[in-house]
Amino acid sequence: MPSASDRASARVGGRVPGVRLVQKVSSTRAFARVAPHLIPALDRVVHRLTRGKVLLSAQMLPGVILTVRGARSGLERRTPLACMPEASEGEGAAGPGSWILIGSNFGRPDHPAWTANLLAHPDGGISWKGEDIAVTAHLLEGDERAAAWKAVVAFWPPYVTYQERIDREIRLFRIVRR
Repeated sequence: MPSASDRASARVGGRVPGVRLVQKVSSTRAFARVAPHLIPALDRVVHRLTRGKVLLSAQMLPGVILTVRGARSGLERRTPLACMPEASEGEGAAGPGSWILIGSNFGRPDHPAWTANLLAHPDGGISWKGEDIAVTAHLLEGDERAAAWKAVVAFWPPYVTYQERIDREIRLFRIVRR
């Protein structure tokens, strides 16, 4: 049985019409300027209207709403994010046991704020397909990051373009159910 990331990769890789066009457009600098403002706002509205069952951006890539305390403020922050689900033993109705979150910030120079929040407060929650799940985050480094990065760029190739145009290393987090 294929893993969740294999199934998502297959979906992203060509079964959904227009994926290659979306990948090409999402690799542009113009997209990087507009998308961080537009996509999360649209995701929040659609997520609220569908009572947590739909993320607009998840029509191309799987997505979660991450809820974590702010690094400085300590206030709860909700951020819609693309993710790469990872398979777990006996995966079924409960879904994946872990997800990779990619701090690409659409290829912009700074790390996204949510990554600082996770570094300061790794325990949080996600909304995954309408289910609220308590999670813990772990920043990936070294060989663990290298293996995850290889899977991430196979899953969504525009991440390579994002990494090439910035000086910082894109942060990858594995979030697991608590």
